[in-house]
Amino acid sequence: MKKSDREIMEILEAFDATGCAHSAARLACVDAKTVRSYVAARDAGRPVSGPGRRERIIDRYLPKIEEWVDRSEGAIRADKVHERLVVLGFDGDERTTRRAVAEAKARWRAGHRRTYRPWIAEPGMWLQFDWGWGPRVPGADGAARATLLFCAWLAWSRFRVVIPTWDRTLPTLIACLDATLRRLGGAPTYALTDNEKTVTVEHVAGIPVRHPDLVAAGRHYGMAVHTCVPFDPESKGGAEATVRIAKADLVPTEANLRAEYVSFAELATACNSFCEHVNTRPHRETARSPAASLDVERHRLHTLPGAPHTLALGTTRAVNTDQTIRFGSVRYSTPPGLVGEQVWVRADGDELVVVADLNAVPVRTAWAEAQGAVGLVEVARHRLSTPGRPRIDPGHYPDHPQAPDGGPRTPRPRATTPAEKVFLALGPGAHAWLVEAAAVGAQRVRAKMADAVELAALVGAPAVDAALGIAAAAGRFAEADLLAIVEHRAAGASGADLVIADETHSVQPGTASWAGFTTTARPSGQTEPDELDLTGEEVTP
Repeated sequence: MKKSDREIMEILEAFDATGCAHSAARLACVDAKTVRSYVAARDAGRPVSGPGRRERIIDRYLPKIEEWVDRSEGAIRADKVHERLVVLGFDGDERTTRRAVAEAKARWRAGHRRTYRPWIAEPGMWLQFDWGWGPRVPGADGAARATLLFCAWLAWSRFRVVIPTWDRTLPTLIACLDATLRRLGGAPTYALTDNEKTVTVEHVAGIPVRHPDLVAAGRHYGMAVHTCVPFDPESKGGAEATVRIAKADLVPTEANLRAEYVSFAELATACNSFCEHVNTRPHRETARSPAASLDVERHRLHTLPGAPHTLALGTTRAVNTDQTIRFGSVRYSTPPGLVGEQVWVRADGDELVVVADLNAVPVRTAWAEAQGAVGLVEVARHRLSTPGRPRIDPGHYPDHPQAPDGGPRTPRPRATTPAEKVFLALGPGAHAWLVEAAAVGAQRVRAKMADAVELAALVGAPAVDAALGIAAAAGRFAEADLLAIVEHRAAGASGADLVIADETHSVQPGTASWAGFTTTARPSGQTEPDELDLTGEEVTP
């Protein structure tokens, strides 16, 4: 019968008091053999309350197994250990060897396990950033291209910034850093990133050699650039987590059911919405939003210089009055709102990249507001061209009289007299009627406009505006056409059966009504009308 823990302690206490198994057995009311078993287990260092471990046939080979596991740094295979044990005289099963090797490896890993210390950040100390692949977005030529997501993370406040780019070159990196620091409102002491060629030129004896241009950029902002230790989760975990979270929400997948992006501007808007969402919700680690924490950390950030760092952004160009810049004797268009401003251009492969400082633009245009960015921003990207073949993006001229496809734009009526203002106030139908009537050269346009205003005073402006829209679509601009359409609609007719008089429709009456007439037999000797000659005389057959 198994003894309880209290009975075992009484047996051991009796043996310690008497020093004799028989005497302790009489005091504890047990057998002397029971006393000897518990005392032997205690002296051997085995558990006295649980089942004892029996000696195994592989126990005398355990020191050798531990030696082999230690020499291989825990990588040796159990089957190879079994082969060596057989040579040494071991005659047990391979499963016994596998269990012994697994126990030895577990002990080895416990003694060589790496210690991980949590990342303890201080306010205004660390900024981490990394790159991740973004979704495919149509480029300047309409073909889908892969994008990249620049993801930055302020360690203490956990404030995230995600900026989409086309490439990860050094000029793009500096532009993204400048935009990030402007959004944060200051610069931290250190910037931590991965060992890329734009940051680390090479390693000498394990020491990373920094890129001189990036060092100059860091000095410009008062920020030292450091690189992560390879495979170090303490230094890389924050930035990589930011990339993973951003990609899970911004890249269209079957998990998030996000639709494909139709333009780069739509991707930029989605990135801004993502940042606003994650920065305003409470963080599970700090129980407060990163935006609120940034308000506290901003007091520990360094003041940013007024001018951005432009060492690697390319050459400067002035935007002309036609919203173009010249590079290599070729004109390239820029978005509205940059006329007279200075931009930076650089050749990136077979493309020309145009970067502008939105902080220097005196007036925030609708295009700049749609981007939702500050600081250095890529405003245009064109395919490189040759002299005589300018690269003009029609989207940069939204109010130009020429349509994007090269044809004329539809004119927009603008009232210049009180009578015109009253007529155009009827609604969009009046605008369409005026445009179509002027296009076909209708007569007495002003008089018909006055008649429409008078008719609107009688039957109401909505009815007249709807009739004007139908008249413009059907091409009816005669004197009584408008009144006829109003009466026709007042009788309950809808505009669904609208008939437009064009080349595919004719007003000539058909011959369907003649189908009901039948041919009758004529009397003998009677001449058909078509058997008369031109003088009216009968023709003799």
